[in-house]
Amino acid sequence: MAENLDISVVIPLLNEEESLPELEQWIRRVMEDNHFSYEIIMVDDGSTDNSWEIIRSLQKRNPQVKGIRFRRNYGKSGALNTGFAATNGKVVVTMDADLQDNPEEIPELYRMIVQERYDLVSGWKRKRYDPLSKTIPTKLFNWATRKVSGIDNLHDFNCGLKAYRSNVVKSIEVYGEMHRYIPVIAKAAGFGKIGEKVVQHQARKYGTTKFGGWERFVNGLLDLMSIYFMSKFGKRPMHFFGLWGIVMFFIGFGILSYFVIDKLFLEGHSATQRPLFFLGILTLIVGTQLFLAGFLGELITRNAPDRNHYLIDEEI
Repeated sequence: MAENLDISVVIPLLNEEESLPELEQWIRRVMEDNHFSYEIIMVDDGSTDNSWEIIRSLQKRNPQVKGIRFRRNYGKSGALNTGFAATNGKVVVTMDADLQDNPEEIPELYRMIVQERYDLVSGWKRKRYDPLSKTIPTKLFNWATRKVSGIDNLHDFNCGLKAYRSNVVKSIEVYGEMHRYIPVIAKAAGFGKIGEKVVQHQARKYGTTKFGGWERFVNGLLDLMSIYFMSKFGKRPMHFFGLWGIVMFFIGFGILSYFVIDKLFLEGHSATQRPLFFLGILTLIVGTQLFLAGFLGELITRNAPDRNHYLIDEEI
């Protein structure tokens, strides 16, 4: 279907049966009050409660509701990626299903995308109602992400309430636990106009949070390292592995050359009695392995089907 709607709202969810009717009613009221054409795409990420039955009943009452149900739990990234592929609106808004995100923010997010020409606008929950086990890791995570990504104007990378230009969500892939880094992924893809809006955060009304605190922070840092490496060296692995391989090879080669010269011309002591000798062998071997890793990575990259896949913004 061609893009013909103003807004697509994508809602990933897991066991949120209590909140879904209220959330749908709230979104529908906001859309009708602002005369938006819209769709609500609810992605059930393997719920074990009655969430899917609730979605079915909502769709019967409101044809703008669409549902996608996973056979099992794949995670929020998988739900968002699948929801993005199903959108038809020129602006895509994501929000959580737990009623902590306020649908009243949608009109302003839409305006920032359409009128101010942002590629992505991320919500900032300046005042939060989460427990410390969630807020402290979140603050550390956001600080680390700002430093690594260079996106200094975002305070809350992981806020579920975001708005995107349609071509942004159609051009990126979100998998694993990468939903935390959608602004970083979008920037790496060339969508550099990223804004932020302070949004209202509401206390959870039903149930408990589905996401852990410190485990989430540690996994987030590992994912950030993966994104940084892939965005910088994904299409040219030799520039990373080859560089460090050559550096370590020549360090090891220099150390071993010193021992050879010392033994042949300076009548030095036995090299095998000195720890530096073994360090030289180690760096020589590691350097060779790193260089070979870069070479093999380069061969794989050059023969990958998407090796010449580039995002084109406009043609005339």
